[in-house]
Amino acid sequence: MVDILKEKGMPIEKQIRCWHDIVKRPYKREGVDCYTRTRQILLNGIETEAWGFKHCWVRKSDDVELNKLLVNIRRIEDMQQTTINWLSPYKQTILDTTLGYEQVAVDLTAWLSQNEDDPYVKETFDFGLLEDFDHLYRYSQFANIIEETDPNEILQGQTDVVIGRPTQYHHNDNSLRIRKHYDKNTATPRTKVNILTLISGEQQTHNYYAEHGFMYGNTDLKRLYAEICDVEEEHVTMYESLIDPNETMFEKWLIHELTEASCYYNCYADEKDERMKLIFEEMFQMEMGHLHQAIKMFEKYEKKDAASVIGDKIIHPCHFESQKEYVKKVLNNEVNKRVDADGTYNTVDKLPSDWKSYKVQNEVSKSGAPSEQAINLAIESFERDIALADNSLLKSQSKLLEKSLEKEAVAPNTICVEEYEQFNAIKNDNYLY
Repeated sequence: MVDILKEKGMPIEKQIRCWHDIVKRPYKREGVDCYTRTRQILLNGIETEAWGFKHCWVRKSDDVELNKLLVNIRRIEDMQQTTINWLSPYKQTILDTTLGYEQVAVDLTAWLSQNEDDPYVKETFDFGLLEDFDHLYRYSQFANIIEETDPNEILQGQTDVVIGRPTQYHHNDNSLRIRKHYDKNTATPRTKVNILTLISGEQQTHNYYAEHGFMYGNTDLKRLYAEICDVEEEHVTMYESLIDPNETMFEKWLIHELTEASCYYNCYADEKDERMKLIFEEMFQMEMGHLHQAIKMFEKYEKKDAASVIGDKIIHPCHFESQKEYVKKVLNNEVNKRVDADGTYNTVDKLPSDWKSYKVQNEVSKSGAPSEQAINLAIESFERDIALADNSLLKSQSKLLEKSLEKEAVAPNTICVEEYEQFNAIKNDNYLY
C-alpha cells in the first residue's frame, strides 16, 4: 500500500518532456485488451478534469505565488492529457470509441458502487449505472448498422448489451438530479475520490459526444448522440451535487491530486501491456509530485494537516473487470427507479401525476426518441436488435421493459413489450459475423 505522505514522486522541475515523449505510439485497435482501452479513456477524463479545475481556480485568484504554481502544474497536466488521449489509434472509429466510453461507464460505476462507504452515494451510483448500461445497448445497434461492427470486437464479452432503464426516461427536470451532498468532515477519502473519479469520466463522455456526434452523416445517429449527450449533462449534475460545497479550494485541490495519483496507480497495477504500464507508472510519479505540492500549499495556507482531508493511503477508485452479475442484480431491483424532489428516489408506479420530469420527457420525445429509433432501425435491417447476454438475462428483458415503462410519458416510436417479445424470439447472432 502506497503511503502518499512519504512517497514524494517526481519533482515538478523534471516533468517537462520533449514532443517525442509527449506523443507516443498508440495501441492497436485489433488485439488490444478492452480494459487497456477503458483505462486509457478514464485517465484522459481524469486529466481533463484536473486541467479545468485549475483554470477555474486561477480565474478567481489574485495570489501570484499560488497562480504561478497552478499554471505550471496545469501545463504539465495538459501535456499528460495529450499523451494519454493520443494513445487511441486513428483506425478506431468514433462508434468504436463510444462503445469503449460506455464500457468505462458501466464497469467503472459498478466497481465504485461496490466499493463505496456512503450508502446514499452508492444508491446514486447504482441509479446512474442503469442509464449508462442502456446507452451501451443503443449505440451497439448503430455500430452494427452503420459500420457492421459486432460490439464484442470492442467489449470482448466482458459487458452485456441489453436494455437497461430506457434512455427516453433519462431526461428529467434537471433540478431533480441534484442529490444530497456529503459532509466534508465525516466523508471518507474514498468517497471523495470515488465521486470525483466518476464525475471526470461522465464529464469527458459528455464532451466527446458533443464534439464527435456530428461527424456521422446519418441523421438518426446524430440525434442519438445529441440525446445521450444531454443525459451525460444530467449525470455530471447528479454526481457533482454529491460534493460538499463547503470544501475550500485547497481541499478540492488535494482531492483532485489524490484522485489523479490513485487512478494512475490503479491502472499501472492492473495493466498487462508492458508499454502502457510504463506510461502509467511515469504519470503516477508525476502526479505524486503534484500531490506533494498541493499538500505543501494546503498546510501553508490553511494551517492544517493534509491527512485530515485525504488520509495517508492511495485509494482504489478504478479497477476494471467484468461486472455482469452485479449489473444484472441492479437491473432486476432498480430498473423502475426514478429521481424525485429533494434528493429522494421513487418508482414508476408511485410517481405523482405532476412529477416535473413528465413535461421534459413529453417535450423532447414528442417527435420520437432517437434511442427508440435505434431499435426500430435494427428491426428494419435485421428483424431484431443486438442483445448480447446469457439466456437468463435475455429471457427477462420483456418483464424488465414492462416494469420500466411509464404511462404518462411514452415516445411515439417506443418499442412496446409485445413487439419486443416478437422480435426477441428471433436469434440475433445470424448477422453479427
